[in-house]
Order: sequence, then structure tokens, then C-alpha cells
Amino acid sequence: MSIGPALLGLLQTGPRHGYDLKRAYDDRFGQDRPLAYGQVYATLARLLKNGLVEVELEPGDGPDRKRYAITDAGVSDVEAWLTSPEKPEPYLHSALYTKVVLAVLTGRDGADVLDTQRAEHLRLMRELTRRKAEGDLADQLVCDHALFHLEADLRWLELTAARLDQLATDLRGTA
Repeated sequence: MSIGPALLGLLQTGPRHGYDLKRAYDDRFGQDRPLAYGQVYATLARLLKNGLVEVELEPGDGPDRKRYAITDAGVSDVEAWLTSPEKPEPYLHSALYTKVVLAVLTGRDGADVLDTQRAEHLRLMRELTRRKAEGDLADQLVCDHALFHLEADLRWLELTAARLDQLATDLRGTA
């Protein structure tokens, strides 16, 4: 996910300090991959340079604290991002596909690769199902998205396992 548009979207709810943006991002989108503070501030610097945010200084006894606010151009940028579809990712050459082919090519058991991956997928699905049961609606939706992708991967694993002999025959013919 692109961090810039997400931060801009969070800023549409009102000006925030960088650390408040990080916390809001992590709470909403980054449970599994929280942002580093450096990433937040580097992104804010880029958004500032591009005129999508502006800085509001808060004078005080210590150093001035910066609050970031979205500009009209930033609002337009978020709108354009929200209304444009994401490119579907077909995963045509995944690492898993490569592992299966290389296992077969090198005389290893491709079924072992598939079994190991299946076990990892099932472990993660159990973890996500527990998390979904304990989470709020937003977390449930995130978990559902991941679970549906894992289910599709499991279908591919089963189909590939059923075709391993044919794959081995085909690969021997092209080697």
C-alpha cells in the first residue's frame, strides 16, 4: 500500500503531528507492519515538497512543534487515488512456483515443497481466524482479505500437487 495517500487521507480528518499520524496509520493499517518514524517523516517531507501538505507551527516553551495539514491539492490527490482502481496482481511468477519447478528439475520431491507451504498457509489461516474473532470490524475485514487470498493459494497448491507428475514429464521434455 502506498503510504503517502494513506497519510493524506488521515490528514483529511484534521491536522496532526507526525507521531499522531504514525499511531493512526499503525492502528488502522499497520498492525502487521508498523511504520518507522523515519518513513513517516520522509513521506511527510515529500508531501510537503509536492504541495500536498503544509506545516502549522505550534509555538511553545521548547522547540516549535510541527502539525501537518492537508492542502486542497492534497485533497484532490486523495480523491484521485481513491477513485482509481488498483491493478490486480496475478502473481504469475511467484517464489513458490519457482521452488516447485526447481524441485522437480533437480530431482527433489515437489510434493514436499507443496506440503511445507500448505502447512504454513494453514498455520497462518488459523492465526488470522483467531485474530478475526477478537478484532473489530476493520480488523475482521483485513483478516477476511488475507484469508481469501490464502484460500486461493491453497487451491493452487492442491491443483499443483495433482499435476506434479505431468509437470515432471513436461519439464523433462524441455530440459
